[in-house]
Amino acid sequence: MNVLLLSCGTGGGHDSACAAIGQELTARGHHVEMMNPYLLKGMKTADAVNNAYNLLARKAPSAFGMVYRLGNAYRRLPVSSPVYQLNRRMVPLLESFIRENPCDAVVTTHLFPAEILTNMKRQGKAVPRTYFIATDYTCIPFTEETDCDRYVIPSGELTEEFAARGIPREKIVPLGIPVRRQFRERMDRGEARRILGLDPEAKYILVAGGSIGAGQIGQIIPLLLDYYGDTVRLIVICGSNQALYHNLEQAYGERCTVLEYTSQMAEYMRACDLFLSKPGGLSSTEAAVIGTGLIHITPIPGCETRNMSFFERRGMCLAVHYPKRQLLEACDTLLEDGPRRQMCANQHREIPPDAASRVCGLVENLRQPAL
Repeated sequence: MNVLLLSCGTGGGHDSACAAIGQELTARGHHVEMMNPYLLKGMKTADAVNNAYNLLARKAPSAFGMVYRLGNAYRRLPVSSPVYQLNRRMVPLLESFIRENPCDAVVTTHLFPAEILTNMKRQGKAVPRTYFIATDYTCIPFTEETDCDRYVIPSGELTEEFAARGIPREKIVPLGIPVRRQFRERMDRGEARRILGLDPEAKYILVAGGSIGAGQIGQIIPLLLDYYGDTVRLIVICGSNQALYHNLEQAYGERCTVLEYTSQMAEYMRACDLFLSKPGGLSSTEAAVIGTGLIHITPIPGCETRNMSFFERRGMCLAVHYPKRQLLEACDTLLEDGPRRQMCANQHREIPPDAASRVCGLVENLRQPAL
């Protein structure tokens, strides 16, 4: 089977979920091609799409929240969104690519490619079976104006929300958010620390701002260092945010470990006692699949606020809304074995680790006619 995987680089979660599906399909013997469809128009276009989100998320999260709220308001109007209209321009390019590279199914972990595919369908173009994978614990604006054959959502408890937004109930499949095999492998904390060269006896807190290094990390690090001193060690991962990395390395490099992007995120999550992160849908799912003390901080307003609420209500994280007042107490709580073990149990009860396998099984079932 030939499967085309489509994603965009607006944050790393969409690409990671896409890669998880590709990893599983490849292991099952299928041929996979993963790409950003905007590259068909050129690198400048792809970069412009990616950077529009990344810059807002890093430098003006409140502005991103305003855009998200506008999207929620716009979705009440009986007209297609600007996102849908803009993606119409991509139809000839993606149609040509699929014609020259035939595939049995298209899987997208991002709204924008789903909008392109929907435009293609409504223009009478030939489109393979299409699968949309939601990577946040909410129905984001404009999902309802897409027309895919199946919508994979993170939890059955979200079915009503997606249906209320206009997604046909019979197309909704609650299989979870796919994570890569590195996060599903069995490895204890001691082995992870050995691989990373960390002290087997020390306490560690891992701090990250997602793949783009967003959030108030610069304010959180001195707060933790001043409170814990040498009793707890900090590891900070800055992702692609080079400015954040250089600033933190210069200011705190002698007192904690500051890293840029790492391919060993799963090992760091396993090795550390606590994980402090903004509530991205994918990173939160990865942490829950591993099972770790999780503290959500500084959400980007919009879908991340919904992610944090979903996890907090189910006891899968502690939500810190005001770091200066709440963070240290939350850390003290989860550095205790009892509360941390209970949180991990909640995570393992709520979050399916095998979502990637489930999605692949759905895609393989091509004998079922498209709706």
